Amino acid sequence: MRRYALTHRPALAFAVALPLLLAACGTAGGAGGGDAGPPRPGGTLRLGISSNPDCIDPQQASTNASLNVGRQLVDSLTDQDPKTGAITPWLADRWTVNTDSTSFTFHLRSGATFSDGTPVDAAAVKTSFDGIKALGAKALLGASYLAAYRSATVLDPATVQLDFSSPSAQFLQASSTMSLGVLAPAAYRHTPEERCQGTGLTGSGPFVFTSLRPNQEIVLGKRTGYHWGSPLWKHQGEAYLDRIDYRVVPEPGVRTGSLVSGQLDAVTDVQPVDEPQFTGNGFTEPVRANPGIVFNLHANITRGVLADQKVRQAVAKGVNRPEVTSTVLSPNYRPATSILGAATPLHADLSKELAYDPSGAEALLQAAGWVPGADGIRTKNGQRLSASVLFSPVFNQNQSVLELIQQQLRKIGFDLKIELHTNAELVRLQQSGEYDFIWYNVTRADPDILRQQFSTKAANRSKLPADNPLDPSLIEQSATVDAAKRKPAAEAAQRTIVEQAYAIPVFELTQVLGVGPKAHDVNFEASSRLQLFDTWVSGS
Repeated sequence: MRRYALTHRPALAFAVALPLLLAACGTAGGAGGGDAGPPRPGGTLRLGISSNPDCIDPQQASTNASLNVGRQLVDSLTDQDPKTGAITPWLADRWTVNTDSTSFTFHLRSGATFSDGTPVDAAAVKTSFDGIKALGAKALLGASYLAAYRSATVLDPATVQLDFSSPSAQFLQASSTMSLGVLAPAAYRHTPEERCQGTGLTGSGPFVFTSLRPNQEIVLGKRTGYHWGSPLWKHQGEAYLDRIDYRVVPEPGVRTGSLVSGQLDAVTDVQPVDEPQFTGNGFTEPVRANPGIVFNLHANITRGVLADQKVRQAVAKGVNRPEVTSTVLSPNYRPATSILGAATPLHADLSKELAYDPSGAEALLQAAGWVPGADGIRTKNGQRLSASVLFSPVFNQNQSVLELIQQQLRKIGFDLKIELHTNAELVRLQQSGEYDFIWYNVTRADPDILRQQFSTKAANRSKLPADNPLDPSLIEQSATVDAAKRKPAAEAAQRTIVEQAYAIPVFELTQVLGVGPKAHDVNFEASSRLQLFDTWVSGS
């Protein structure tokens, strides 16, 4: 374990959060340099990514680098509009859901095939969903979406019914993700480990796996004859690009330098300090805020001083969110306005409740009996007002943010200690409940992510008792796909989390890309992963 003192580190980069561990104003539109005329087919996109994909099988992938590869290889039953959050057709052209959201029947479009030539039919969908369920913990994201999955039934070659043991309204949105993307039956003749490295990774998507050199490069090629793309995409037919060359470039300065020099056409994870390089001179900077749970200090309400609700509420008032985004980050990042990011469907704007209020924080602490000590840190009955926040090496670039929060909270007399742990240590500490705060985010374009993280029937990161004010609204929002009925429960859940200070929202993770003058229409889908079907490159 390492503890950090106050230092200033202006550079910052982010990785996607894992659901068990761990993530600005933006636009979902694509970008490219200059007026290059109409899109043209052909060419290679050289894309610099910040980390080596842990696994390119979309059903097992969990990091941004992995998901940005896997999304291009598979199609999903549905798609999600990144602007509205609406679920739209893709492999399924229509569907029905029963009244308690435990049974979903999908009617598949005709003509779609896997890259081995076999049809995308109901039997293939059943095999794929059964296969994801069988992966268990290896499907870090898919396992949470299919926690209540019971079985799939082939009603006819073009119709499949998926049944759940409990209400699962979230599944409709989950069906649009690459984590539940459909693989060919032949893929399951290979081990999960083989599929992670591309062997047997047979999807129906617009690109196919070509080669992988670990820690260096992943290459995808165009799927010839593809013509069943999502109606949300800008064109139909085959993808424009002949090839996508993902190049692993961990060092941010090298990555951005390679883009500026023309060795790369686009890069992911542009750091705030590097953003000014890509605001002109033919470069563009597509950005999109992640939906889901924002970066936050998630409290264990059974531990130490955090067992006192007034202390947690004081911490929430003592965090100056606009200062975090304006000082350490950039204008592309926005302060949290709820525990959910603003891009999440059914997000509730709780900006007033999350306003910076140091006087209010001090009043709460004073009323709770915490008085200033000789060094400025408050005490009560000989106990210092102190708690630790744990974060993993995945988030070691967030140290600057945490150090600034540490300074802010010291002003109200709260001592925040920052602890770095390995991933293995962090998992152990979370499972055992040995933490005060955990620093993390989780990306998902559905409010059910709150149930997965806070419910006493799920992760229960706050260690809530069985009789708590949050569970009823989490259960209610999971019971229907009707947004009008679901919205009040989702909003109530967000409000309870913020008002009870079960977690302290800080800022929204934003994907920031750098795109050179030869690359065009580099797009985001609803979960802020790359969608490269419409991407094209122009000549010299």
